[in-house]
Amino acid sequence: MNVSDLNVLGQVSPQVAERAQNPRNYGPLEDWDGHARLTGDCGDTMEFWLKVTNQQVVHVGFTTTGCGSSRAAGSMATELVINKSPDEAGFLEPADILKALGGLPRDSEHCAAMASSTLRAAIGDYFARTRAQGRNRSESGDCGTCSSAECPSKQRQHNESEEQFRERQALARKMCQIGYKLLVMSGKGGVGKSTVAANLAASLALAGKSVGLLDVDIHGPSIPKLMGLERERLVAHGQEIVPIEIGNLKVMSIGLLLPSATDAVIWRGPMKYTAIRQFLKDVNWGALDYLVIDAPPGTGDEPLSVAQLVGQPAGAVLVTTPQDLAVADVRRSVSFCEKVGLPVVGIIENMSGLACPHCGGRIELFKTGGGKSLAREMGVPFLGSVPIDPEIVQCGDRGTPYAHQFAESPAAKALAVIVDRIVAASPRKGSCPEPLPPLAERSWF
Repeated sequence: MNVSDLNVLGQVSPQVAERAQNPRNYGPLEDWDGHARLTGDCGDTMEFWLKVTNQQVVHVGFTTTGCGSSRAAGSMATELVINKSPDEAGFLEPADILKALGGLPRDSEHCAAMASSTLRAAIGDYFARTRAQGRNRSESGDCGTCSSAECPSKQRQHNESEEQFRERQALARKMCQIGYKLLVMSGKGGVGKSTVAANLAASLALAGKSVGLLDVDIHGPSIPKLMGLERERLVAHGQEIVPIEIGNLKVMSIGLLLPSATDAVIWRGPMKYTAIRQFLKDVNWGALDYLVIDAPPGTGDEPLSVAQLVGQPAGAVLVTTPQDLAVADVRRSVSFCEKVGLPVVGIIENMSGLACPHCGGRIELFKTGGGKSLAREMGVPFLGSVPIDPEIVQCGDRGTPYAHQFAESPAAKALAVIVDRIVAASPRKGSCPEPLPPLAERSWF
């Protein structure tokens, strides 16, 4: 299709015209690490190949059976992800492609969605291949995400002792077994962050994912209470800590190590860093699809330690309430993520109005829209708004996940949409396992 054919659909930008006639990175790659081919509802087929070196996308190729708009969208998608890490590339949205192209005719905007979906599928294929390689190399101590010559975990850093080197290797191997690490954080306390983290982890687990839930709030651990585990205590098996298991969900918190719920942890920064490192390295997490990490408010020791230790792929889910005071603090969390190189999966606006249990109407207690406006301002995804429901408090006190006890409520439906969006944005998209195994003695239901 030539430029005149495109102009039948509407005036196109110079970027679209150039890439429609002479698409960049057009054609397959002979040596590739990830590949995908998708056929859209329109009948067009798009195919992507990508090459990854040193955890960077260094080459991308694509083909399409579609029109000039399809060629322009595929070409721009390849340009936008080169020199990015695979997990960063996995966050490419159709809106990013359309913005870089200066827009497409309305009837052709689906081409950007097709390019984004095919590229993400190729990245998912890359992660699936590296995960399989990791399983094959586990006996040799290889994490499987890169070649022996490239792997930073195998290269001794300057002034690093043998013990430090071995510790870093052990942490890298443990984190390489986890598909995606999600840090749930907020610059503001009291926004319901721990409740969101607990319900997110439970929803992912009940959707068939293997999930870990790690509470790194050293001074105020809430996860044991929210998950009904206050009376449980962790045990060690050899050199590893065995997390509490609820079906296919594994839970770890310092609250599960304290003699009683009234004991205070009075630690400075270095001790907290060491504890979080142990939570990641010495806990028997096994192979997980997701590790959901509940951080305390702010941008201090705990979230910084997590960002430094978990490796890739990882992302942050930021929780706010609608009012300006909370939004201002969460704005700082977005800046924190940018500075430490942690991609923002999206923003959740919690306590977004009250769903009246009597009439079903909505009351804007703290107003609404602050989270969505912040996401637009900072250029990050908006995952959704969750209204207040008194039953959320009751479920938290009982230690049962709200989202599945009240699945038909407005708040639970909003949480379900948020979970779907997080899964869709995840760099690794494994298929769900067969029907869930029976829950152990402990049950939420």
